[in-house]
Amino acid sequence: MYPAPFTYFRASSVSEAVNLLVENPDAKLLAGGHSLIPAMKLRLSTPSALIDIRRIPELSGIREEGDRIVIGATTIYDDIMRNELVQRTLPILPEALNVVGDLQVRNMGTIGGSLAHADPAADLPAVVLALNAELKAVGPNGERTIPADQFFVDLFTTALEPTEVLTAISFPKPAPRTGMSYQKFANPASGYAVVGVAAVVTLGADGKVSAARVAVTGAGPYAVRRQAVENALIGQEPTADVIKQAASQASEGMTFNSDIFASEEYRAHLTRVLTERAVSRAVERARSA
Repeated sequence: MYPAPFTYFRASSVSEAVNLLVENPDAKLLAGGHSLIPAMKLRLSTPSALIDIRRIPELSGIREEGDRIVIGATTIYDDIMRNELVQRTLPILPEALNVVGDLQVRNMGTIGGSLAHADPAADLPAVVLALNAELKAVGPNGERTIPADQFFVDLFTTALEPTEVLTAISFPKPAPRTGMSYQKFANPASGYAVVGVAAVVTLGADGKVSAARVAVTGAGPYAVRRQAVENALIGQEPTADVIKQAASQASEGMTFNSDIFASEEYRAHLTRVLTERAVSRAVERARSA
């Protein structure tokens, strides 16, 4: 099927993109296009205009800013995976991106596009939650920073305003003795996460957990942190029994999706199992850091 007619704009700056969004209320931003274009071809999305932001220089690239690592919103997955700074300090990002789609997707898909789209089965939302990221957005009233904890609101819904452009994702550099892991059970047809769990664990000098962040994607309508798991880990020696007990709380209070591939009960089970695996692997990596 062909998409509905639309007007195409190519923005040369963030301010131009914002102005175009203001002038075209029904417009959509185009970055990698791997979610938007198929939806348009199926006429699930019929924007009156597309605003191409792929060639705005300041929106791509990876850099250090003090104690943070900043990734431009239109930076493609493959560039992130190959970046030495990211591999060394935020290894969970390449680990998760390695199981996103296929080679073609990883060479066109962008980190900002995935996060702004907020697909409930996308991998990156759980990762940015576990890494305690901040998301930078620019709109008619200037720039603002949105904590990852407040960014994902509902199914395909974020805290971004309709006239805002997501410009960058900022990650704090992990503390010493920090390990991280992303564990995923993928849909065999699409590769999307039936359930994916990201865990970032920091150990103190005494070997006990001093900090932990655990987030789940795929299981419900949007990615969420599992603070009950985190609280059960912090201050404890992360033995196998402690991790198992903490992971048993991962599904508590969650709303689970149900479809032809996985029921609510199965997703709840996967959430607990993958949380145990992700935390265990993160602890193992923290001990060897």
